[in-house]
This record gives sequence, structure tokens and C-alpha cells, in this order.
Amino acid sequence: MFAVCLVGALASFSAIAQASAAESCHKINAKGIGQDLGNGRTTADINGGGLLNGTTAGSFGISPTADPNVFDLVGSVVFTTNKATLTVAVSGTFDTGTGEFAASGPATAATGKLTGATGNLSLAGVEDLSTGRFTETVQGNICVDLAP
Repeated sequence: MFAVCLVGALASFSAIAQASAAESCHKINAKGIGQDLGNGRTTADINGGGLLNGTTAGSFGISPTADPNVFDLVGSVVFTTNKATLTVAVSGTFDTGTGEFAASGPATAATGKLTGATGNLSLAGVEDLSTGRFTETVQGNICVDLAP
């Protein structure tokens, strides 16, 4: 009888473990419209991003390169959605001659429904250098267990 109970308990535990391991990966292909706030800070509205629809807040350190028009960017972008946040550590470049920028990196932290998320995102776009307004694409994959 003990063996039957033990087998039943193990089967139940196995079913629970499988149910909680429901991680799925989501392709991100979003558009953003944002504003350069100065001092390495940005904000943007993100649309068409599925899990990441919402807003972003970016914070970057900026350093010169050998090209006087190109600067290295290193920092983070925090995506805020209806029920979660996702922080992505990014590095990339910003061209002060053309306004073009590109940065990418891994998810490093998450809260809410995105807790435990992994993956990589890239952000690329163009800033209007006279107004600081920019458009961007956000692409990549985010893997997370969305089970309640």
C-alpha cells in the first residue's frame, strides 16, 4: 500500500513539475516612437510587441570612439507593460552625423508576468537630431513561463 501511495505522489509531483515548466518563446518585432531626454536618457512607446507593448525608459553611458561622429552606448532599457517589467542590458552605437543608432543585449531582470524571462533584443532606429524624437524597431526573442 505504501508503494502505491508513493508512486501516486511521485506521479502527482511529476505532473506539477511539468505544468510549471511551460516556458515558451515569443518573437518580438515591435515599433517604437520615442524621445531623447538628454544626458543619456530616453523614453518611448512600444507597439506591436506582444509581450512588450507598453513603454520604455533607457539610461545609457556614452563614450567617444575613433570616429568623431560615432559614440558607444552602454546601459539598460526597461520595458514596462500592463503587468510586468523587463530590463535589457544593451550596448551599441549612436551616430551624431546621421542620427542612426543600434544596440542589443540580453534580458537581465524581469518582474510580474515576465519573471524569469530570458532572451535577447536589438533596438535600431533613427533620431531627428534637431528635436530628439526617434523611431525604432525592437526585435528578438523572449522566453518565459506565462502560466499563472
